[in-house]
Amino acid sequence: MLTSTFNKLYDYLNNESKDRVCKGITDEACDHVAKNFFAILFTHTFTKLGDTLSNPKTVLTWLMNYVNAPVFLISLIVPIRESGALIPQVAISNYVKTKPIRKYIWIAGSVIQGLAIAGIGLVALHFDKQVAGWLIILCLVIFSLARSLASVSSKDIKGKAIPKTRRGKLGGYTSSFSGILVLIAGLYITYTSKTTENIQFYTNLIFFAASMWIIASFIYASIKEFPSSVNRDGNERNGIIDNFKLLKEDTHLRDFVIARSLLLCSALSAPFYVTAAQTNVKDTSYLLGLLIISNGLASIISSPYWGKMADKSSKNTMAYAVTIASICGLVLFFIISFSNDLKTQLWLYPIAFFILGIAHSGVRQGRKTYVIDMATGDDRTNYVSVSNTIIGLILLVTGGISALLSLISVESVILALSVIGLLGAVKSYKLRNVEKSTEDDE
Repeated sequence: MLTSTFNKLYDYLNNESKDRVCKGITDEACDHVAKNFFAILFTHTFTKLGDTLSNPKTVLTWLMNYVNAPVFLISLIVPIRESGALIPQVAISNYVKTKPIRKYIWIAGSVIQGLAIAGIGLVALHFDKQVAGWLIILCLVIFSLARSLASVSSKDIKGKAIPKTRRGKLGGYTSSFSGILVLIAGLYITYTSKTTENIQFYTNLIFFAASMWIIASFIYASIKEFPSSVNRDGNERNGIIDNFKLLKEDTHLRDFVIARSLLLCSALSAPFYVTAAQTNVKDTSYLLGLLIISNGLASIISSPYWGKMADKSSKNTMAYAVTIASICGLVLFFIISFSNDLKTQLWLYPIAFFILGIAHSGVRQGRKTYVIDMATGDDRTNYVSVSNTIIGLILLVTGGISALLSLISVESVILALSVIGLLGAVKSYKLRNVEKSTEDDE
């Protein structure tokens, strides 16, 4: 009964009225597409909600300020959370490739992530100042390493379980469903933060976020995964150095990594939007909730559109989305720099954050679909791990440069990142198409 319901709902969501599309997966996997589609959808919906409620750009920054952690430690949380999850992936991918069944790697990573986030809540309740700051950083390091396990394995599993031309839609629906939950959470935070804003309030958010990864691990266990071939002969690219040689040998991968590096503006801009709001707006009591609401609405509205576009052309999706992010940043720069009246308005920053959220959703959908569709099997694992490791290193460098620019002014960082984004749009548009559309796809 449940399987029949999943099949019907899957066909409806993907407009399948004829034979099921199973491009890029095995016949065995095709028989379980609908069940796996919804298992991945629900899993990622919960983890995305957990990500939002423990976001270093908003919630964790607020929390560390609340426990009076030093400013220099607060400045480390975004680079550590992002880069720490990306840099180890080349090494981790070599381990992942030795396992024919890889969903258990994701499950282990998810459980550890949940425990690490719960640890942050416990630290905030029992410690303060510099001790609390360092312990939170330690929890984030553990979280990031566990996230590496999940990231490398998840894209491979998605590539094995979900056919081409359906992967972007899955990402879009996931962002929309999680966006609805994020919107509800944002409304709750906005409603309660004015009267009950205290350390217990923030730690409850953190503990709830931690439970999302634990719940997700149980759902993910239901995925029907078929074994990957494990090549153990001496010709396999097992070494870390050999994996990095891909950047020299494979021009397609190299072009993608360059484009993705330039797309970082949509992610790196967000904390500077928040900082600009905190600097220029006097009453910020509702700000956290409003920013979370803006992010949730952006996902609900834009993600299905971006997902469908990514299935047709993921490289164009990246190009269009980062163009929106760059234009938004340029407009905000001019408002902050030249309009003293507008820059103090509370409504300006949630609107800007909303537009940036729409753009960032498109960038994420585009790049994730592109890297999954550009290769298969262990080549996909290599591509994901190498590109993520390089991006993690670049994040550290650009994060340092952004920190230096912020000494001049926050708006100068927004301007620089917006210009980089425009270069990323051009580079993305010039990438090779990896989607092969036919009339029989739908």
